[in-house]
Amino acid sequence: MQLADILDSEAVKSIASCTSKKRLFHDLGELADNCYELQMTDVVDALIEREGLGPTGVGQGVALPHARIADVKSVRGIFLRLEKPLNFDAVDRQPVDLVFALLAPENAGVDHLKALALVSRTLRDPSICAKLRANSDPATLHTILTETATTQAA
Repeated sequence: MQLADILDSEAVKSIASCTSKKRLFHDLGELADNCYELQMTDVVDALIEREGLGPTGVGQGVALPHARIADVKSVRGIFLRLEKPLNFDAVDRQPVDLVFALLAPENAGVDHLKALALVSRTLRDPSICAKLRANSDPATLHTILTETATTQAA
């Protein structure tokens, strides 16, 4: 599995400002609706429910919200770069500016975990995060994410 397999180029966006975690989940839901034809409310509700189990801010300005949703056919990703970092209750208490959401089928099993591990590995790399933070163009962000994962897999 590679990030190019789960992240559509249209599911990458840079956002100037986001006022709350709930608003962020709405932005993710809108992209899921536009890119993957998923019901926005289903996505938002699933992300909020999962976040209620514990924050998905993993530290170093990165959040990996994820949820299982009935209408999802295969694991799908959405990436948002926030120009203004958002308080996300991350484990290191630092605000988040890089958000990679994963949406998986309810019965995804190991595929969901593999995708989560791949995204986590990718966004733990400080040089990748620096490149993502230095660019706001969605096409460039998509290229950074997908080419890096391909290079790492080789």
